[in-house]
Amino acid sequence: MDFLAALAILLVTAKSIEWLFERVEIHPIIAHVLTGILLGPFVLGIIKPTEELKVLAEFGLIMMMLYMGLTSNFSAIAQNTKKATVVAALGVAFSFALGFLTVEFFGKGTTAAIFIGITLGNTAIEVTSGVLVKEHVKRTVSSILMGAAFADDIMAVYLIGIITALAGGGLNPISFGILTVKIFAFIAATLLVSEYVFKRARWFYSVVRNLNVFFTFTLILTFTLAIIAQWAGLNQIIGAYLAGLTISRLRERKDPLVVTRIKLNELIEDLQVVLTEFFIPLFFIYVGLMFNPPLADISLALIGALYLAAILGKLLGCGLGAKLFGLSWRDSALIGIGMGGRGSLELAILTFGLNAGLIDQALFASVIAVSMLTALTTPIFFRAYIKRAKA
Repeated sequence: MDFLAALAILLVTAKSIEWLFERVEIHPIIAHVLTGILLGPFVLGIIKPTEELKVLAEFGLIMMMLYMGLTSNFSAIAQNTKKATVVAALGVAFSFALGFLTVEFFGKGTTAAIFIGITLGNTAIEVTSGVLVKEHVKRTVSSILMGAAFADDIMAVYLIGIITALAGGGLNPISFGILTVKIFAFIAATLLVSEYVFKRARWFYSVVRNLNVFFTFTLILTFTLAIIAQWAGLNQIIGAYLAGLTISRLRERKDPLVVTRIKLNELIEDLQVVLTEFFIPLFFIYVGLMFNPPLADISLALIGALYLAAILGKLLGCGLGAKLFGLSWRDSALIGIGMGGRGSLELAILTFGLNAGLIDQALFASVIAVSMLTALTTPIFFRAYIKRAKA
């Protein structure tokens, strides 16, 4: 099929399904992935994952990570730094352990088990924030949830670096130490620049005032940090995410006229249309197009076990972390439930793992199903638990 025709069919179908799903409050990511699965080789076989679509999907991934960084609130974690970090770390640890043990139990190999454990360790900040927008909870609970989701993303950045090294031929203690130093040096240097440029430097005000210049600067910074991240042995999406995160620190800038915040919001609004309506959907559609496991290899038992590992890992880990700081059992459980959603970053990691040969099509398909299920059920569980607690 002609490339433009395939692109048009994919986007029209994806947006149509997304519109139907919105009426029953199902996350758009599910609509986009389902579009690729339905139109791709697994079901109808109308459209194949061509090289042209792959290039657009990879660009969409870079832009998605930029957008995630721009919409993150760097200061959200400052209110409950210690609590949020501990909650996030225990959630990652429990999810990793349960995911690792599940994959090992099903005999998929240690490398695949490590990869899936890392993948399940992350929380989708877009699912968490979406839940909090629709449900009114205590400020302590909401700030810990957003702070933990933010800390979770930083840990994911570190773990993606480890995955990249793992794909490059394994890790020994020396290379692991060097990698850790490089990752933290890269992140620290980027955040240090953000502190003195985006938050304090007066000369940057002239860049922000002109939205066209500001937009161009954002793209240049995104691709520059993506290239530097790749040179450092990390994944490009780390640089893109950090570019958005550093620019988001303009919210912290002392500006009596609030010009910087206004321009930042204008930039995000301008980017949002083209990203959320074109590039980001294309990435998730491409994930669905790559979903083509042999039917005989699909294990409902594996999907069910991984889903339980994903949900219980966050419920137990994050809930325990919150309880350690004296929160009630009810609030601790609410935090554990709210951290259960998986989404965009997990699918990005999965795509990388499949292309790098770290996992096979069966595991790829299983974890995609798990990510979609958690994104679907987390808001339902969260709302139901709040109603039960009030009752």
